Amino acid sequence: MDGQTGDERDRAMADWLCQRGMDPGRLRPLGADASTRRYFRIMGPDGPRVVMDAPAQAGSCEAFLRVQRLMAGAGLHVPRVEAADCRPGFMLLEDLGDDGYLAGLAGPDRARLLDDALHALVRWQAATRPDVLPGFDADRLATELALFPAWYVERHLGVVPDAEWRRRWEAGSAALIDAATAQPQVWVHRDFMARNLLVSEPNPGVIDFQDALLGPVTYDPASLLRDAFFSLDPAEEAGWIERYLERAGRAGVPLPADPVRALDLMAAQRHLKVLGIFARLRHRDDKPHYIGDAPRFLAYLERELRPYPAFHDLADLVGALPSPPAAAPA
Repeated sequence: MDGQTGDERDRAMADWLCQRGMDPGRLRPLGADASTRRYFRIMGPDGPRVVMDAPAQAGSCEAFLRVQRLMAGAGLHVPRVEAADCRPGFMLLEDLGDDGYLAGLAGPDRARLLDDALHALVRWQAATRPDVLPGFDADRLATELALFPAWYVERHLGVVPDAEWRRRWEAGSAALIDAATAQPQVWVHRDFMARNLLVSEPNPGVIDFQDALLGPVTYDPASLLRDAFFSLDPAEEAGWIERYLERAGRAGVPLPADPVRALDLMAAQRHLKVLGIFARLRHRDDKPHYIGDAPRFLAYLERELRPYPAFHDLADLVGALPSPPAAAPA
């Protein structure tokens, strides 16, 4: 952790909090994160706050501050930043609570929650300005896709691809990248999904946005409606996609000529990437529970690629892989 042991990091955070009138003895860990960041809740003189510990992530902290201002300016409900020191990687944030969307979407309020999330998403996209956020370009998309053969296919499944497999994979990857870069470009949260949305007032509270870029317009809708941890019935999902497209169009958000195809292919890129990330979390970072959702991603991919003849070969390539091994207990 930034050249420090865990104990040294904890002492540095405790000192930082004491300097701001907070009692580090009242720190309580929040849920685990897929990155090296840690989050804590602390009770202060004016109520609870969230402490973010991002070791060796000065750039990530600076990006968090920049995107927080952009999202607040667009009318989204994001945590207020009460103190930040990007050099060591400490932040003190408004506490939006821990009533998460993932649990809420399983209950009777699902329609209201999704409706609120789409309103926030369209506001974010409609606020896009050029030359503010870095671009989600072809090189970045290719780097993400490369995680799939390296970590999911080879490391997780134990399959060593031959030259023909790699040729087919490269062709399919290039076609997905072309489809993504051809889309209109807007501000993209890049993980606009249930785990990063909180039930709050105003709703939703949006978190974990520091990786935002200027990218394909269907990326965030795909993240929300084809979530990593829960699935909508396809008919219900289609209704929400239609609702998003209608609202985005009214708000002046630029849309692809065939938005459903664009969303399918964008979602396929994301699901291939996330399979690679979840396998890496399992085998490199000792976080085994994420890869348990691999069957959900594989089902998504079949539905996203199979309708389009140009992507049949990529669908066949993925579909022919062995079934993933059973996940280790969480």
